[in-house]
Amino acid sequence: MGARIAAVDYYLPETVLSNEDLSREFPEWSVEKISGKTGIDRRHISGADEFSSDLAIAAARRLFEREGIDPQSIDYVILCTQSPDYYLPSTACIVQDALGIPTSAGATDITLGCSGYVYALGLAKGLIESGQARNVLVVTADTYTKFINPADKSVRTIFGDGAAATLVTSDGSDTALTAFTYGTDGAGGKSLIVPNGGLRAGSALQPKADTAVRDLVESGYDLYMDGPDIFNFTLRVVPETVEEILAKAQLEQDDIDLFVFHQANAFMLEHLRKKLKVPAEKFFVSLAESGNTVSSTIPIALADAERQGALIPGMRVMMLGFGVGLSWGGLVATW
Repeated sequence: MGARIAAVDYYLPETVLSNEDLSREFPEWSVEKISGKTGIDRRHISGADEFSSDLAIAAARRLFEREGIDPQSIDYVILCTQSPDYYLPSTACIVQDALGIPTSAGATDITLGCSGYVYALGLAKGLIESGQARNVLVVTADTYTKFINPADKSVRTIFGDGAAATLVTSDGSDTALTAFTYGTDGAGGKSLIVPNGGLRAGSALQPKADTAVRDLVESGYDLYMDGPDIFNFTLRVVPETVEEILAKAQLEQDDIDLFVFHQANAFMLEHLRKKLKVPAEKFFVSLAESGNTVSSTIPIALADAERQGALIPGMRVMMLGFGVGLSWGGLVATW
């Protein structure tokens, strides 16, 4: 008994932060400069009383309604978030109850960011193929904008909030989700960190995250990202991981019909595309209207690719997430 992706959908909050809005706040950055550096035109921002569970529930309901999925058919919920509603209970438990998923279902959170969707799919595949579940709801939801210092334009231009819901179900094939490849380099955790809000003072891990060093007035969480370090890490691990995935799948790069990577920013993605020598028509980019939604960028891009006709049944798609952790993971899926 294998596992496959049956359906994907997503939800973005109603409030929009456009490049025009940002340019008014930071006149030294024109609309054209922001768009040129990031490839992003708009980001969706969660409201003051809107949290990861709210986005997750909205995404799942949209999936259920569009596909005619009965919540009673779900027997496991995996929710990936780095911005949970509470330390406890798990956000997955809140989502299970709100969606009317049976109390006989399992529900758990995983705390990964940019690579989290791949990790969640790997866990869902394991649950299904070991006979522990038949229909797994994978939900990614993050509200990173709540961590961002309002004066930190370097990250305000990049991150947006959003959630995606994916139904992973049992299938007769064992090749629909395959060649999972993972990697972890915790020594790089200091490169992308929210130093405040947890139980340990973040300055012990990364003094550069201190707001005083960056001439910012502390706002509470103050997400810090070392952009050059993340960029160099990405250029190092992504090509290696692509080769590992292809080797595991016993495929050549030309056998892949579509590449869907973590939608970090357009500059980084284009650099990777050229480095890997992937034709533009086989490399899907979808972040202009949503920004970097962390764990949700890959499923949002998958849903957009399907709606635009760039992803059709029978295609082989390589997914690869990379970033905060530092963590990375990829796979090949037959759509």
